[in-house]
Amino acid sequence: MTSADGRGADTFPKTPVNQVKRAPERGHYDRATIYAILDAALVCHIAYVIDGRPYCTPTAFWREGDHLYWHGSSASRMIRAQGQGLDVCLTVTHLDALVMARSGFHHSVNYRSVMAFGCAHVVEDTAEKLRLMDHFIDRLYPGRSSLIRPPNPPEIKGTTMIGMAIETASAKIRDKHVADDEEDYAAIAAWTALYPVTQIVGAASPCPRQGPGVTLPDDMADFVPGARLDAVMAKTYRRTFGLSDEADDVPDTRG
Repeated sequence: MTSADGRGADTFPKTPVNQVKRAPERGHYDRATIYAILDAALVCHIAYVIDGRPYCTPTAFWREGDHLYWHGSSASRMIRAQGQGLDVCLTVTHLDALVMARSGFHHSVNYRSVMAFGCAHVVEDTAEKLRLMDHFIDRLYPGRSSLIRPPNPPEIKGTTMIGMAIETASAKIRDKHVADDEEDYAAIAAWTALYPVTQIVGAASPCPRQGPGVTLPDDMADFVPGARLDAVMAKTYRRTFGLSDEADDVPDTRG
């Protein structure tokens, strides 16, 4: 079965690598859900092994089709190791709520998360590297690469772009309220509640050396003080990559 954007099967098959074992009803394997969670995120964590020792590095990233991309200093241990064709696991988590229950066991959080697996590789082609460097900026701030200075030779040399084809992936989502054991509702007189948690965009603080007559670009219209960051990231992603606006708003799964 082919997905709407022509990138192969709609769903990643369940395997021993990506199958959700704990609370399997929270597992999702369809690309639509997985990609929506990835595209609403800015920071991921990448786990990998060097010389038998595990590492996990936070970094900014973005998705293009079935590929994930990130960058780093050419001198970085992470980048040097991953550039050799290292197997990695890239994870993303959105924290949506704190859930207080009547037992420690049932205290929880609402979240949307993804684990994506693949083999990292260096983007060697200079033209492709420059394209990706522009996309990294435009993914966050649509159209901005055309307004700013292009990277100079030392910056290009000092930056390594890493790509990873998604071999398999899964999402895990909790989006419910307090869920206690039935006998505890009457027996335990403890305050229980769900507290929504949201990262929001603050008011812009313009550069003190802003040039005269420079105004906010129209493409920055989504950066409204008080807007949810995950919703803004979903919108800027879709704006940059020319996708429809049907799924611009991130579903509110906070109970």
